[in-house]
Amino acid sequence: MSATPLLEQSQFPETPVLSLAVSGGADSVGMALLALELGREVEIHHVDHHARADSGDDRAFVEEWGRRHGVIVHSYDVVVPPGPNFEARARAERRRVLPTGVLTGHTADDIAETFLLNLIRGAATPGLGVGDVATMPLRGCRRRDLREWLSSRDEEWREDPSNLSPAMRRNRVRGDVITLLSDVAGRDVVPLLLRSVEQLSLDRAYLDEISREDYARGLEEVDCRELAQWSPQRRHVWLRHHLRWSDELGESHPPSRAEIRRADDVVLGLVRACELLGGRRLSRHQQHLSLS
Repeated sequence: MSATPLLEQSQFPETPVLSLAVSGGADSVGMALLALELGREVEIHHVDHHARADSGDDRAFVEEWGRRHGVIVHSYDVVVPPGPNFEARARAERRRVLPTGVLTGHTADDIAETFLLNLIRGAATPGLGVGDVATMPLRGCRRRDLREWLSSRDEEWREDPSNLSPAMRRNRVRGDVITLLSDVAGRDVVPLLLRSVEQLSLDRAYLDEISREDYARGLEEVDCRELAQWSPQRRHVWLRHHLRWSDELGESHPPSRAEIRRADDVVLGLVRACELLGGRRLSRHQQHLSLS
């Protein structure tokens, strides 16, 4: 396969040096090779989570790949013990060691999968996003095209066995859900899902734009009597913005629909206080809210 379509679909930022997160998998190796094909200066960052007995082989592969292509490789050792929330804890460790704005090899397929995962999690519009797409230069590329191109170049990559495990929800979405949806639709649904993601992102950006003045008014400064005069939609958007919370891993979470309803009851004076996730309590005193 020719690299031309992939080069046209890739969207690398105009920075002097591209910092790339490369695991050794096909997507991230493809990202690095495409950047070099475009004549860009590249530095690679590899994180070894020590999650598998052979994870050191991934590191050795990436470091050798960098030497072969004349690219600087920065390797980081982190330890993520097995257990609940492994993926979230691994993300937190990657964020801790990787440079800000590092580019990742997420493809169009990854974005579609993330959208579906967020959807079945019950996320509303603000939670259906996929993160900062500006750090995903392959967001317009398909996974299969990258692999075909790498194979045509006799380039090797590493396969993570966990990507085949049915215990991982993303793998079920990738192998079962998207396949079934495409069968039902009679066409490849990934471009359709990407269209939805793009439109939702535009809608969300516009909502944030028209809500900027509301967001600037803090949770405790607006009189509840004024809030009661707002439309429920405007009030709920304002509450959702101010009631986000971060867990111990630094992951940011919007309040659930049930939490918004409980918080709205406090605003309207139907109850004096309510409990929220993250061990928080929203209360009302002398027509003003307080979050503790």
